[in-house]
Order: sequence, then C-alpha cells, then structure tokens
Amino acid sequence: MKTIIYIIVLFVFPFGNISAQQTPAKAQSEAITITGATAHIGNGKVIENSILIFENGKITAVGTSGSATPKGKIIDASGKHVYPGFIAPNSTLGLVEIGAVRASNDEVELGNLNPHIRSIIAYNAESKIVESMRPNGILIAQTTPRGGRISGTSSIVQLDAWNWEDAAIKMDDGIHMNWPNSFSSGRWWLGEEPGLKPNKDYVKQTTEINDFMLQAKASLNTTVMSEKHLLYQAMHGIFEGSKTLFIHVSAEKAILEAISFAKEHNVKNMVIVGGDEAYKVATQLKKHNIPVLIKRTHSLPDYEDDDYDQSYKNARLLLDAGVLVALENSGQMERANTRNLPFQAGTVAAHGIDKEKALQLITGNSAKILGIDDIAGTLETGKDATLFICIGDALDMRTNQLEKAFIQGRDISLESHQTKLWKRYSNKYSK
Repeated sequence: MKTIIYIIVLFVFPFGNISAQQTPAKAQSEAITITGATAHIGNGKVIENSILIFENGKITAVGTSGSATPKGKIIDASGKHVYPGFIAPNSTLGLVEIGAVRASNDEVELGNLNPHIRSIIAYNAESKIVESMRPNGILIAQTTPRGGRISGTSSIVQLDAWNWEDAAIKMDDGIHMNWPNSFSSGRWWLGEEPGLKPNKDYVKQTTEINDFMLQAKASLNTTVMSEKHLLYQAMHGIFEGSKTLFIHVSAEKAILEAISFAKEHNVKNMVIVGGDEAYKVATQLKKHNIPVLIKRTHSLPDYEDDDYDQSYKNARLLLDAGVLVALENSGQMERANTRNLPFQAGTVAAHGIDKEKALQLITGNSAKILGIDDIAGTLETGKDATLFICIGDALDMRTNQLEKAFIQGRDISLESHQTKLWKRYSNKYSK
C-alpha cells in the first residue's frame, strides 16, 4: 500500500507544479469607475484628470472629472494612465506553442491555395505565450495562418478565454494572400548562384492566383458542393465585402501590381501587410483608400539604398501621405516578440510622430483596419471595456507597468509564467 502511495506522490507532485494559464476572469458584476487618470483615448485625444465608467462590459461614460457621477467600485488612478487595450494584427499567437514540437505547431497547412483553412479552430486559448502578452497591455490579436500562396482565414480574439469559442471577437475576418516575389535569392544549399535575380516563375505564379480568383468569382452563383468548390466559396466574402483581403507584399512594383490585381477582381476591402516600400507608392494607396499594416519597426533596412532608420520612419512617411497605418509584428520569433508591440510604437514616436498618433498605430487604427472599431480600439462610450491602467507611459519599456487590466469589463489576471520567474529571481538577487 505504501508503495502505491509513493508512486502516486511521485507522479502527482511534478505535474501538479506545472501551472496552466491563469483562469479566465468572471463576467463583470458591478459598475467600475476609474478616476483621476490621464486617459489616452486612442484617437489622438488625451483627457487629463479623467473619469471613466463601465458596466456590463461596456464603457458608459468617459470625460473630465466631474462630468459624470461615479458608480460602483471606485479605482483612484491619480497620477497614472488609462489606455485602450493594444491590438496585435497579423499574429500567430495561439497557433504555435513550441516551434520545435510539431504537435504544437498549427500555423501552416499543407497545400498552396488554402482560403478555407480557419485559424480560429486551431487557436489555443491556454497558450502560455498568449498570457504573457497581457502584462504589456496587448489584449486583442488577429490570429493569422501562414504558408502557401493563400494561407487561409484569420479571426480576431481577446486574450482571456477558456477556449477559441469564448475568445473569438470577430470570426473569419479576412483571407491572407502572399504575393509572389519579383526577385528570388540564390539558394546556396541547392548550388544556385547567391544574390537576387529575377523570379523566372513570377508570371506563372501570378497567373495561378488570377485564374483562381476568376474561378472563385464564377462560383458565386453555383449551388454545387464539392471539395474544390469549398475553396472557391471561402473566397466569396472578399467579393461581397464581408471579408478583407490581406495581401502580404513588400516591394514597390509588387505592391502596385497587387493593387491592380485587387481592383481588377473587384475586391471590396484590401489591406497591404508588410509594405517595406509602401511609402514609395503612398499616393496610390491614399487614392484607393488602402490601409497598410507596416512591418515590424524593430527591423534592419531591407534594401541597400534604404536609410539606416527606414524601418523607424516608414509609418510616419505613410501617415504624412494620409494613408491609414497600423503596426504588425510578423517575423523571427514573432509570437514572443509580440509583447514588444507597444515599444515599437514608442520607437515610431521617437522618429517624428506625435506620441498619441503613435499610440493609434496599435489601438484605434488597428481596430479600423481589422473592422472592429465599433467595439474596440478607443475609450469611447458604447465600446467594450477592454482597457488597462498603467503606472507610467505604456509605450516606454521603462515605465510600462500595468496595475489593472480589463477585457470586456472583466478584471483579468496579469500573472504569467514570466512574472512568476521575475518575482522568484528578484527575491534571489535582493538578498
């Protein structure tokens, strides 16, 4: 009997110490009033000594102190700051937990044309990486598939949920297409000559997606159901306006061709993702009202003739031209690095953009581009109470210290495996 008990203890103890994600918060049960804070609305406006009230998950009042009567639980945030929850577009959060473990990697599907692949059903709401976003103020993300010419369909989630059904804010918001590169790099491991050279398959690749679009449009009125028609039917939303076509493209010429492609096929809503050289075609983007999710700010220049600070000022150049811009963070170690999104906005502010406009790049502008600006992105009456209280400037890594955070009015935990490690080793080295 003792042997059995020892075996049980041996197995239970190690696994009992493995902590899962923080338990999702309960629904808001009483009105909450935040007073005295500097409120950064997310649309360029700031309210000093503000009052903000939310009930049943919705903001019911926001203004200067004295403009509304406090209700319910009162939080004195004098000397602190209130921000709308930051939004991370074009993210693979929740799709990969450990890159080296294939069973935890759901960001890429087999095949080249996969508009019917829905990232939302692969989203892991219990990801430890997801919970590590919240202490930096990132409370909403667009979970996005990768790979192939057409990667699949993204969805928008809030980052405190039991499962993907609870997490979903907007299901199947857009289809993601990777535009062919005009140039290709020589692959030394295959014996190819190094350096850039024209992509000999470019015409073939663009013809393939043009043909696919034509067939998808032709299927709009069909009632036939087959595996092939499933792919075409998944595209219908971009012609009808219920989905956005996110075209991942970087070079100047390729961006212009992508714009022409979308117009030729009567795509209702289009967004450029990446857009390294989007500033060179800003006039055309403005003319066609095409937003840009600009590539990671903390990046090296991509082209030999780029300025050393090109990545830092790309957003400013587009904003100056009147283009709607937001920041995205795809690239190397993108899931872990997503927590740095507010500091990327801070870098943009340090290179010629007003601090509140820089804030819009991860709040109000992101919400507009993703089509959720009716419920998120700014601190306005009627919108979800997805917001946080910060001790200092949330765009500065030295002062981004969250005290409270709420998603749809729910008082969420800011603990994660990283905050636990921080506390553990802080105690170690304080002795």
